[in-house]
Amino acid sequence: MSIRTTSNAWRRVAQASVLATVAAVTALGASTALAGECPMDKRVADGRGQPPGPSMPQGVTDSVRAMTDLANEPLALQGRQFRLRQLDIQPGGIVPWHSHDNRPAMIYTVSGEVTEYASSCAVPIVHRAGDVAPEKNGTSHWWKNTGSTPAVLISVDLFPMDKPHMEHDM
Repeated sequence: MSIRTTSNAWRRVAQASVLATVAAVTALGASTALAGECPMDKRVADGRGQPPGPSMPQGVTDSVRAMTDLANEPLALQGRQFRLRQLDIQPGGIVPWHSHDNRPAMIYTVSGEVTEYASSCAVPIVHRAGDVAPEKNGTSHWWKNTGSTPAVLISVDLFPMDKPHMEHDM
């Protein structure tokens, strides 16, 4: 076998390997999501996923760390505050059922692990340290620390100023 024939054979093996890898990644991507998100093949219409959960918090401390009235910023968004909170959730602790239809947010899991039960996902979603969960219109859910250590979350949201901060409405 000549060097040229050997080189062509290796090239075909390499091309086949690349194609197989692309096919595998594409197939995997069709059924998975980013860490901390509902898997694509488990997303369902709102209300067809996890049922509503507890209505009151348990074992969770909600600390507002900062708020900015957006009416006073160049954006001039009336009636909204840009809010940053820290949620400390003890093992077994619960962030009760709530909706984000009027309050978009992002949740960053700093430490620990929490499970989200969302109305638009057929399975519970596990959030680990480093995960970010987008919460937007159509998101209704509750969270529980099913781990053995406290979980710390950072939440940023656009909070309506006409709605008083209620501990049970996280």
